[in-house]
Formats: sequence, structure tokens, C-alpha cells
Amino acid sequence: MKPLLAHTPDELRAAFAAAGAPAFRGAQVAHWLYARRVRDFAAMPNLPAALREQLALEWSTRSLRLEAVHQAADGTRKLALATVDGARIEAVLIPEERRRTLCVSSQVGCSLDCSFCATGRLGLGRNLHADEIVDQALHAAELLAEEGRALTHVVFMGMGEPLLNLKNVVQAIRVLTHPDAFGLAPRRITVSTAGVAPKIAELGRAVPVRLAVSLHAARDELRDVLVPLNRRFPIAELLEACAAFPTPRRERLSFEYTLIAGVNDSPADARALAALAAQARAKVNLIPLNEHPGTGDRRPSEARMDAFLAALVEAGASATLRRSRGDDIYAACGQLGARADAHAPPASAAHAFR
Repeated sequence: MKPLLAHTPDELRAAFAAAGAPAFRGAQVAHWLYARRVRDFAAMPNLPAALREQLALEWSTRSLRLEAVHQAADGTRKLALATVDGARIEAVLIPEERRRTLCVSSQVGCSLDCSFCATGRLGLGRNLHADEIVDQALHAAELLAEEGRALTHVVFMGMGEPLLNLKNVVQAIRVLTHPDAFGLAPRRITVSTAGVAPKIAELGRAVPVRLAVSLHAARDELRDVLVPLNRRFPIAELLEACAAFPTPRRERLSFEYTLIAGVNDSPADARALAALAAQARAKVNLIPLNEHPGTGDRRPSEARMDAFLAALVEAGASATLRRSRGDDIYAACGQLGARADAHAPPASAAHAFR
């Protein structure tokens, strides 16, 4: 069956017209799906009965099954999802005062093997298709709708390296930003990369989203260990690629920097990071290491992290120290793929494919 979620509403109109149905029927289906969150063609009464039957035979509106929702003490929810072929992925819904941000996955597992990341220990299963990325957002939207809320932001910071699945990521973003689908402003979508330098400019040409770079070290010899991809695309090459990314003059790209005790948290590291941030016109998001069973590293003390932040600011960098969200259910940065079943019982049960 054809995955409906892989297509923008405009593409659905064209597909319906090519199949001999009026093009506006494609727009009607998109409205039911995205505005009303109705997935069952039989429950779309303004479509002719014959068309509803045909659509049910040819098109699928579900690409993922929601197996469980784990809720953290801070309100963060981790969605455990299964693909049609049985792969498991996770997405994280982060509530804030005025924002509801979904952290989506772009691959089953990850091939990059960053030293502190649980997902990298899984290895790479496969790329996610565009419809599987979009369905993460639709499942989150369905949960939020039950509370009278809507999804406001999407970050590609979940399982996998988005730029190694660029075609599907870009297509998913086109659905997420289409006014007749999710209608998210492109600047409310952030794509994070560990540094696939040749693909950064290509992303910028395709979709006007925000860019975040998972830096984690300010010198090549250390980054080679923490982020092995650096051996292919060292920092100088990465900065050159970032300069080619079309960031608006009033905005900055982001450097994500995980603080690891005794590894990259010295005053000298802070000064080197500030220099790179100035060169790239980037702001710095500091992330305390989120520990998990697969790593022997530890996060620095609060005093050590505060000192690192102060050194960054003193050196002229725009920087913030991010509060960990959902780390008690292994939903925080670097923890996806670590098992949380024993730590947080599901708040809701699975939905079957229909």
C-alpha cells in the first residue's frame, strides 16, 4: 500500500487527479488527516463511498504503531514506536510553558558511534522513510489534541544522523511545513548533525530550517574520539560547511556541546569553544552528560558546569546550560535506545495498525 504520510497535500492532489479522482479529494483527505486527525477513510463522510473503499485498499494512513508512552517526572513523554517491519524507534515530546517540542528520529539506530551516546551502540538498522518521520509527529499531535494543545516545534535530534538520510528528512520537513498539513514555520524546525559536512549546504538549499551542530569538542584530537565522524570531516572543514549554510543575519546556528567530567570541561576547552563559536557566528547549548548503562563517563559537578558556562560568556560567547529533560526514563539527549521499561511503566497502551 502507498504511504499517505509521505506526500504533501499538493502531491496528494496530483496523485488523486492522476488516478482519475477530482484533485480536491486529495485536499479533503489531507484535511481529515492533519486538521481532524482522522486516519480511517470510512470516517471521512464527505468522500464518496466508492472512493473511500478504493482509498482503503490502496493507501495506508499508519506507518508506525504506538507501543507505549513513558512519562517522566518533569512531564516529558517518550513515545515507543514500531515500524511495519518490526523495527523499534523512539521520539520525545517535551512540554514547555509556550512550546510543545517533538524530538524525532531519522534512522533506526545510528552508525556514528559517538562515545557517550546510547543510540550509537545499537548500530544502524536502516533509514526511516519520510512517512515514518511524519507519523512520529502525527502520533504526538494526537496525544496533544487530547489535551487541547498543538505541536509547535520539531527537532531532528532523536535516533540517527539526519544528514545521512537527507532525502527522507527533507520530504518529511516539506509535509511538516505545508500549510494544509502541520503548518509549522520552517524556523520552528531544527536539524541537528554530528558533522556530515558535505550535506550541510544541501540541507540549506532544500529547506529553510535551523541548523544545530553536535560539536562536543573544540579540538580535533578530542573530537576524533568523542565523535568519530570527525576523522572524515574535521573541525575546519565542518566550520567551512557551516559558513555555507544560509543562516539569516539576525539568527545564529547552534553548537551542541555535551559536558563530560574530566574530558571536555576545562577552562581551556571553554576558551577554545568560544573561539569556534565566534568564528561560526554560533550560539552554544551546553548539555550535561545524560548517563546511561552503556557509558562509564559522568557529568561534571554543578559548580564545574557553572564555571564552564561563565568562562564561555567571559570569552564573548552566547551560551546557555540546558536542563536535562526526561533523563529518568532515558529520554534525554544521548539516551535514546537505552531500555527504560523497568524504570517507567507506560502511561498508555499500544494502538494497532489499521
